[in-house]
Amino acid sequence: MKVLLVEDDIQLAAAIAEYLEIKDIDCDFAYTGHSALELAHQNASDAIVLDMMLPGLNGFEVCRQLRVKGFSIPVLMLTSADSEHDQLEGFDCGVDDYVIKPCSMPLLLARLNALCHRVQPKLASKKIGDLIVKFEEQRAIRLDIEICLTPTCWKILELLARESPKMVSKSMIEDYVWPDSEPSFSNLNVQLHFLRKAIDKPFEMPLIHTHVGSGISLREPK
Repeated sequence: MKVLLVEDDIQLAAAIAEYLEIKDIDCDFAYTGHSALELAHQNASDAIVLDMMLPGLNGFEVCRQLRVKGFSIPVLMLTSADSEHDQLEGFDCGVDDYVIKPCSMPLLLARLNALCHRVQPKLASKKIGDLIVKFEEQRAIRLDIEICLTPTCWKILELLARESPKMVSKSMIEDYVWPDSEPSFSNLNVQLHFLRKAIDKPFEMPLIHTHVGSGISLREPK
């Protein structure tokens, strides 16, 4: 994921970026409203974290101009103004969600993930090799064999399938499957073991691949 972070408090911007980068999210920076508009036009991002109070052009006006110019990118407004009036004005300008300062970094990340997943195309199903993943029905079928999965294994498979053939980091899996808690490293590995056992073990061709030190991908072997 790539995020355009618009925040004139340089220390806060650095802290947010450092946390997001640990979670494998790249950040572009803008410290004014005008530079935010320029970067939005120059570089493609998956979401914008937008401070409300900015020098020159405030966050409301930035979001309004983006919407007028046809940008549908999710906008998460980061603000210390928690009044109903301010939030209603933001929604009227095209803001998708709010996070009130000061906020926890895990909450900010959870809101970002929710926004980005919400705007992803709603695929009914996806075929990876001889595996068919039916998202709406929450079913996995390989070579006409229905695969039984626990709810946790299904969530991991769903994320891997949606991102396939791209690699997904373990931290992204953790944030998607356990958004409100911090799973142990061993718990994730146990769940991945069960998923491999269900998806790959009965079949000749492995589809789940480990990229040591990087993450997991669901794809046909190269």
